[in-house]
Amino acid sequence: MTKTAEAFRTISEVADELNVPKHVLRFWEGRFPQIKPMKRGGGRRYYRPEDMDLLRGICQLLHAEGYTIKGVQKILREQGVDTVKAAGLGPEPEAEVAVAVASVADAPEPTAKRSRLKRLRTGRQAQAAAAKPPAREQILAVIAELENCRSLLLGEAVDTSERRAQPQARRSARA
Repeated sequence: MTKTAEAFRTISEVADELNVPKHVLRFWEGRFPQIKPMKRGGGRRYYRPEDMDLLRGICQLLHAEGYTIKGVQKILREQGVDTVKAAGLGPEPEAEVAVAVASVADAPEPTAKRSRLKRLRTGRQAQAAAAKPPAREQILAVIAELENCRSLLLGEAVDTSERRAQPQARRSARA
């Protein structure tokens, strides 16, 4: 016998539906204060439909999209419960698509590979993320420095001609 969508569910039913162990659901209750199952005599937990929607979203973000617990907590804090609930839904309703398109009108066109949650970002967040230039030069400099450190640790000869040439050039420029 299947329950209706409005029915309360026990922790066993929720664990079976989400395919997670019961102890994980108890752990999530401690990490996500937004999950508030009703507790009855003997400590029995009954999850409301709202809790189920939130749990589906959390499960989707953690297991399917690879977020950490801290990452999901940040999403809940900054974007709200509705965003996480939306991540756990199936195909997007047309109204939700219209809201998402309006909020990221100035953002670059989302690709098919982007997760549903990323498409729901506000336009301002998407613009800020797109405005950051890549730091390729800095990364390459750090990699070169790490390779020099590795060579020193392994007792290999280190090519310091580039390194020495730069300070000398600076000294000659001052004189």
